[in-house]
Parts: sequence; structure tokens; C-alpha cells
Amino acid sequence: MSNGDRTPAQVAPAQVAPADSPTLAELLTLAVGVVVVAALYLGRDVLVPITLAVLLTFVLAPLVRALRFLRLGRVPAVIAAVLVALAVLTSIGAVIGAQIAGLAADLPRYESTIRNKIDVVRDQTVGRVTRLVAHLEQLRADDEADAPAPPNAREGTAPTGSQSPAAKAPAKNGAAPESEGTTGIPSLDTLQRYVSPVLSPLATLGIVLVFVTFILLQKEDLRDRFIRLFGSRDLHRTTVALNEAGHRLSKFFLTQLALNTAFGVLVTAGLYLIGLPSPLLWGIVAGLCRFVPYVGAWVAAALPLAVAAAVDPGWSMVAWTAALFIITEPLMGQVVEPVAYGHSTGLSPVSVLIATVFWTWLWGPIGLILATPLTLCLVVLGRHVERLEFLDVLLGDRPALTATETFYQRMLAGDPDEVQDQAEALLKTRSLSAYYDEVALRGLALAASDVARGVLSPVRIRRIADEVCEVVEELDDYDDRAPRPATPEGEASPLPAEPSDEDAPPGREAPPPEARSGAWASAAPVLCIAGASPLDEAATAMLAQLLGKHGLAARTLASDRLSRVHVASLDPAGIAFVCVSLIESTGHVARTRHMIRRLRRQLPGVPVLVGLWPAGERDDGGDSVRATIGADLYVSSLTEAVNACVDAATAAAVAAPAGSPAAASAAPDQDAGEPARTAPPAALVEPAAATAGGIVPA
Repeated sequence: MSNGDRTPAQVAPAQVAPADSPTLAELLTLAVGVVVVAALYLGRDVLVPITLAVLLTFVLAPLVRALRFLRLGRVPAVIAAVLVALAVLTSIGAVIGAQIAGLAADLPRYESTIRNKIDVVRDQTVGRVTRLVAHLEQLRADDEADAPAPPNAREGTAPTGSQSPAAKAPAKNGAAPESEGTTGIPSLDTLQRYVSPVLSPLATLGIVLVFVTFILLQKEDLRDRFIRLFGSRDLHRTTVALNEAGHRLSKFFLTQLALNTAFGVLVTAGLYLIGLPSPLLWGIVAGLCRFVPYVGAWVAAALPLAVAAAVDPGWSMVAWTAALFIITEPLMGQVVEPVAYGHSTGLSPVSVLIATVFWTWLWGPIGLILATPLTLCLVVLGRHVERLEFLDVLLGDRPALTATETFYQRMLAGDPDEVQDQAEALLKTRSLSAYYDEVALRGLALAASDVARGVLSPVRIRRIADEVCEVVEELDDYDDRAPRPATPEGEASPLPAEPSDEDAPPGREAPPPEARSGAWASAAPVLCIAGASPLDEAATAMLAQLLGKHGLAARTLASDRLSRVHVASLDPAGIAFVCVSLIESTGHVARTRHMIRRLRRQLPGVPVLVGLWPAGERDDGGDSVRATIGADLYVSSLTEAVNACVDAATAAAVAAPAGSPAAASAAPDQDAGEPARTAPPAALVEPAAATAGGIVPA
């Protein structure tokens, strides 16, 4: 159906459809989410030790495997690993306690330095304001003293509100205050107040180690039970999910532990050289705080800076301490971590911040440390469970929109500059023709679908087509060469396109004009015609540009120039091949068929190629469309169209008369006694040969 046959309802202005009512499944999902969050909050006293045990298991699992490799039994290997973890944690706690005790004993020596610096800071800040206010008060008092006194003023009269010191003195009843508290043995409440903060972490540590021991001993059994409960219907997907989660979490924890330990060692060594007291304490605190993403290292720098200000009468130690953190943290975060993590942890930076706030609200300081690994678990779960895919979209680092969707969305938003930035990023890994076939044409197909639904006005369609043509002009500086090697493993592509023949080579090169004969020797032997809409004009601009990059200049023509009135003005001289571009074939079949008939009357004997763009977007009615249009050749990608034109030009050059310049240039390596080779145009070869290249003959 043509544009003129559309009903008024189809060309009416687009209206936003009313929102659908939530389904029962969506309401149940929301209810389950609320229940899960409530359970996590209310059961944090039980869930926190279990979660710590599970995450510690990922750290100790490689050690257990190493001990098993040394011919140690499962039980001895697990016990040895748990004892190593206990020894490390106990040693860290003992060192922290000893360092804090030593620092507390030395604090009285720094009291005078602290007071002097406080006085200096106060004098430079609050003191300036106080002196300014006092100066203003003095000026006001001087102005009031210079003013004349009122006539009824009497000297020596006391203010009405004044009172004698005796009146201001509070009355004393002579009762002595009672002594608060009694001497003797501390009460049970006092013991509980001081002992509970020490026993509670120890109890949590004991529970965690017990859980770690049993999880390591029953690892395979717990895995099989998990598969039985949640993934027995699809063992392959469940196994892949478990393996990926285990590998990624174990690698993440070990890498993060190694990096934070190295950061703590660097801080300890730097503070020791600076001369700050208790450098080992601040190194341990810096390593532990760095488990908190983004801000942990800077929070850890606050205490050493405060101690440096208290120890050094000047400010040099504070400056050196600040410089140590300013240099070390960016070095670890921007240089070492990308290499260690493989350029990506799988999480977006915004999701890490949101997860940090969420888990801190749920579980407090422990949630602050566990936010990143727990979020990573949710992302892995979302990549393998279809109903939880929204977790991967919200929290993962993979682009939410494909390259095609981004292309069309930015065109709808009227932002061709961002589309050009996207194209330049993608052209680093693929050829220009591959970008057009995989991204641009598919984006135009999305626009054609919206046109068919009646949600795009003619003005918007024209604007989108013009903006795409502008992008095509900006990309004219790029050559259509083979793509560079693929992105290294572990590094996410900035804007991945849909799966397609990405590794397919670009189009072939045509012989030079002096080597071609007949109409192919003209300045622009290929005529590129836009089908029936402005979107077809954008596709025609892409095809003409690619043909020019492969040695075939082309001229473009809008379809309205081939109407019954204007077709007679078409000059057939120098036209050897015709390419018609169609983004949306449905609704324009009759118009295209009549246009091709008029072309055949005006250009007798010239092959006509119709491009049904893009590949993979046609339904089962494609064969009937081809049969109705009546062209000589059909292609579904720009690369195939370029190759068809190049093959026809090459065949014309090979078929040139013997002894002509075209024949000599076409076959320079031909033996003197060998007859000249001839071949028919590519558009007229037998079906078996044409179909092999993805080209469908009529």
C-alpha cells in the first residue's frame, strides 16, 4: 500500500498508549522483592555471618585445592586452611590493639602541639571574624558617644533592670549534694557494657569459621542440592552460572585482597619513611578501608593526616602524608586495577554506589564492605536467570541498548553528533560497510517500522533522513578496509552490535575506468535510486559512498525524478548499472514495480539491482516481494551490492575487445598465446553462482 493509500487513522498524529495494568506475575514479583528485602533486614544477625562465611569460602577454596594437590586429605586441608585464616585474622587484631595502645600512651606528648595548631587555626579563622565584629561594635559605640544626650537624662541613675550582687546570688539551703554511686565491686551492667563490645565480634568470628569449615567440607554436596532445587530442569545453564559465579567471585576476592594488601604495604612503608607514629596501624586501616569502593582510601587517609598534624609542629609531615595518598590511590585505581581485573569487574560505577548505600542501610558497616561482592553475585544471577535479567541491566556494565537501538534513539532525539561519536568508536573494530550493514541500516529499519505503525510524522522522517546523510558525509574520510583484530578478552566492547557476519571482508575493488569498456568507462556508471521514502535516500547515500571507495563513482537520484512526467528527462548515456534501495518494501511494491518498468523502457539492457535492507529483517513474504518487483538482482546488504557492481564492472573489462586499452589493462599477466577470457555480467550469471555470494537473482 502506497503513502497515498493510507487511511486517515494511519497518518494521524502519534498518541501515547495508556499504561497497561500490572499483571498478577508482576505483582507477585514485587511482593517477593519486598519480602526478600524485609527478610534481609530483619534477619541480618543470622545472615551476616553466613554471608561472610560463604564469601570467605571463595578466598580459602584455592588454598584448600593447593593443599589437596600436595596429597593432603580433605578434612586436614580444610582444617589447615581455616587455621591459617584464624591466625591471620588474630594477628591483625593483635597488631591493631598493640598499635592503638602505643598511640594512646603517646597522645599526651602531642597535647601542646595540638593546642598550638588549634590556636593558630582559630586565630586565622574565627579570630579574624571576632576582631572584625569587635571593630564594628567599637565604631558603633563611638558614634553613640558623639551623639547629644537626651534632656531628661540624669547622671548617676542606675539602670532600672540592674540588681545588686546579693540579689543575683542564688539562695543556699545548706544541703550538701548526695554522692552518686557507691564504691565496691562493679555491677553486672557495667561488666556487660565493657565486655559485650569485645565478645560480640569474637562470637561472630567463631560462627563464621564454623560455617566456613562445614561449607568447605560439604562443598560438592551443597552444590548438588542447589542444582536440584533451582536448576535441575536446565543443567547446562545452571552449571554455567555456578562455574561463572565461582570463578568470577574467587578471582575478584583474591585480586581485591592482593591489591588492598599491596596498598596497605605501600602506605605503611611511606608513613614509616615520613616518620609518622604507628605506621603499621595506618597501613592495616588503609588496606581494610579500601574494600569500600571509591571513598574507602580517602576515609583511611583522614586519621594519618590528623596524627601528622598533632606530631609535627609544622605542616611538612601533613603535606607528605597527603601526597602519599594522592599518588598511591590513583596509581592503584587507574593503573594497576584495570590490568588486574581485566579492564572490567562486570559492574557499572553507578550501580556500585547505589549498592553500597543499599547494603549499608541493610547491614551497617559489614554491608559497606560486602556491597561490591554481593552486587557481583546478583549480576551473575541476572545473566543466567531470565526473570532476573533486570538485575544485569540495572547493575551490570554491559550497554543497556544495542548499537542499533542507540543509533535510532539518538536520531530520534536529534543528536547526530553522538551518532558520529558512536560510529567512530565502532569503526575501530569493523569496516565502514560492516558498520552501515550492522548498525545504520538496522537503525533505519527500526524507523521504517515506526513509520508503518504511524508514529512518525513526515517531518520527523525527513529530519532523520537528513541527519543520517550528514553522518554519512562526516564518515567520508574513513576507508572501507578490513576490521582490526577483535577486542582483547575481558575488555567489553564500547557499543556491541547485533550478531552478524562481522568478520566478512569489505567489498572488492573495481578495475580503473581506463580498463573498463562501454558505459562502465563513464565517470559515474552506477545510478543509485532511492525507493519511496526519505529513509531510502539515506541508504542510497551510504551505497553511493561505498561504491566510490571501491573504484566505482555513482550518481544518486530520488524516486520522484522517475515519475511518468520526469522519466523522459533521464539521460541514459554513461549508465551501466542501476541500484534501487528499499528500507521498507511493504507498502511500496507497486510503486517500485512501475518505477522499474519505466527504467527498463528508458535504459534498455541495463541490469537493475534492488537492495532489500537490511539483512535478517525480512519476513516470509520476501520471495513474493521479489517476484512482484521484477528486478534482475536482489541483495540484502551493502557489501553484496558493492560486490555485484564490482563484478559487473570487472566482467565488462574482461570482455573488452582484444588489443583495446581496456583489455590490456584488465589482463596484464595473460600469456601471449592464451585467448582472452570472457565472462557475462555478474547480474546475469547462473543462479547457482549468484546465490553463493548471498545475491539472489530474479
